[in-house]
Amino acid sequence: MSTTDTAIASAEAHSAHNYHPLPVVVASADGAWMTDVEGRRYLDMLAGYSALNFGHRNRRLIDAAKAQLERVTLTSRAFHHDRFAEFCTQLAELCGMEMVLPMNTGAEAVETAVKTARKWGYRVKGVPDGMAKIIVATDNFHGRTTTIVSFSTDHEARDDFGPYTPGFEIVPYGDLTALSEAMTENTVAVLMEPIQGEAGVLVPPPGYLAGVREMTRERNVLFVADEIQSGLGRTGRTFACEHEGVVPDMYVLGKALGGGVVPVSAVVSSAAVLGVYRPGEHGSTFGGNPLACAVALEVVAMLRTGEFQQRAAELGDHLHHELGLLTGGDAVRAVRGRGLWAGVDISPALGTGREISEKLMDRGVLVKDTHGSTIRIAPPLVISKEDLDWGLEQLRGVLAD
Repeated sequence: MSTTDTAIASAEAHSAHNYHPLPVVVASADGAWMTDVEGRRYLDMLAGYSALNFGHRNRRLIDAAKAQLERVTLTSRAFHHDRFAEFCTQLAELCGMEMVLPMNTGAEAVETAVKTARKWGYRVKGVPDGMAKIIVATDNFHGRTTTIVSFSTDHEARDDFGPYTPGFEIVPYGDLTALSEAMTENTVAVLMEPIQGEAGVLVPPPGYLAGVREMTRERNVLFVADEIQSGLGRTGRTFACEHEGVVPDMYVLGKALGGGVVPVSAVVSSAAVLGVYRPGEHGSTFGGNPLACAVALEVVAMLRTGEFQQRAAELGDHLHHELGLLTGGDAVRAVRGRGLWAGVDISPALGTGREISEKLMDRGVLVKDTHGSTIRIAPPLVISKEDLDWGLEQLRGVLAD
């Protein structure tokens, strides 16, 4: 057996089969490129579902992590440490908010947002105890905890994990009328992805996010934007909500906030919202740890210049122009997305998304499928135009074959 086959066989034998990875075993990576155990190089066009917005082993982020590793990595929140206040201050300023509640994973941040919205509903809005409702959208993906899958419409993510957590209303994504009809005096929040990533990079109709913002403001309901995948430069703006001039009540952040180095997530909001917490009501041993803060502070500094947002916007225009040329024929049914993020619906006659991804892997390009014949393209924001064009050429080759 080859080194690749041996590694895959061992993983299949000794790890739970909760993922179905492509048959490649990565040994090293740099920038937008990964190298497998056999020495073959692959162009990364997925970027860890946006966790690697700044590329693999970005020197600024690695240096920040190394420096912190030599000082202190964990104190727990039982004590203050010298990176925490700076991290909270800088991230709040980047978001135009006042307060930060740091966690580790995106799912933890969404759970924190749910708890925050409910507590705000009881403490501030005056919703009767146990009656708080949160409105979410069909085809959402916010994580995989028991509470989060309770309001998923994806059967693979949801089935066999009940009993499910109550308190959520599901409405069609992009439908303001349905949203309005679902709101009651007990609605405390609307939790939405500005662009639905796992669903296939679905962009809502123009004016939808602005409509959600107006409706929630009028009815004293929190607008919670899950920008875990869409935020921090991916769409050509710091946040996807900015494309409609919208500022939510709460940002839920993760993935790229840790720079592909450590898991870092956060809920960022106003003092009026996050101020509902008192000591002991919520927490995390590793949330806001010194190493995480050091890396995330460098991420915030990189985003503050605007260069990565501009790069995503410019290369994104090029990406969508080139992908748009593939539509109208028999191979590509539709292309969606914004910035360096696209969902490409391949004709089922050409194969499943998995089969297309495997054919691209054979040509040295790594993407991932979702929902049948859709593939997602989300390269690191540091990718060169030449490498992006080469990756697109491999896609054209697969479709031609």
